[in-house]
Amino acid sequence: MARRRTYGRPVGTGPFRADQLREGDRYELTHGHPIYCEPSGGRGAGTNGVGFEVLDTDPDVDSAGVDAGFAPAPDTLRAPDVAVGNVPDAPGWIKGAPLLAVEYADTGQDEGTLQQKIRDLLEAGTRQVWVARLTGARRVEVYEAAREPRVAVAGEELTAPGILRNPVPVDALFDRTLAHELTLRNLLQRRGYESLEQLRAEGEVRGRAEGEVRGRAEGEVRGRAEALLAIFAARGLPVTAAERARVLGCTDLDRLARWIGRAVTAPSVAAALE
Repeated sequence: MARRRTYGRPVGTGPFRADQLREGDRYELTHGHPIYCEPSGGRGAGTNGVGFEVLDTDPDVDSAGVDAGFAPAPDTLRAPDVAVGNVPDAPGWIKGAPLLAVEYADTGQDEGTLQQKIRDLLEAGTRQVWVARLTGARRVEVYEAAREPRVAVAGEELTAPGILRNPVPVDALFDRTLAHELTLRNLLQRRGYESLEQLRAEGEVRGRAEGEVRGRAEGEVRGRAEALLAIFAARGLPVTAAERARVLGCTDLDRLARWIGRAVTAPSVAAALE
């Protein structure tokens, strides 16, 4: 029973253990048997990022990862394209399984290998596995334990009760622009806003309220300045251009109040404004 490794590749027929693989090895294990995982092409790499973005930002999701390695048993290691839930911030293979797993299947997909991976994840405790098909019409196959698989097509939504708060349109797992829109919605919800429209509406209300307060304050300042100048005029005290500008340019209500108090008895405008 060989257990040697050469350049990250298991050598021999196995069975192997998850602890014989290191981070970065391009192998998964199913019941001790190694499965080589090819790198993603451009289309697969892009959609992996799109799916992760939408799911990771959902307000009810506390952890998610791309190609995270799960070892529910010593002889099993599985790395979904996107995993939601049970992705700790710690080194090493993750015990157990994600709550939700997403696989992107493109040209050349080995269906037998894919179905075995789905079985391994569901047996380990994953509640749902979504398989997004990159060939043909946009569609996502949904697998759950003890239930027949179902297919959701473009225009429909995917739900994961107890995992995700928001439904996910099928197109959001493929379309980068739509994924960005939903990501913004999710991030706003994490901050307590249900939508961008709500944030805009609250901003407009706050702006109007601040404008009204600012308007009242400015009106009171102007009123006190004009009252001060009226006192000077009533007493026959000459006001220079500089002194008038100083009075009208003052925005401190308390200072204007002090000047008004002095203006009643001050011998000159300069004395009142000391």
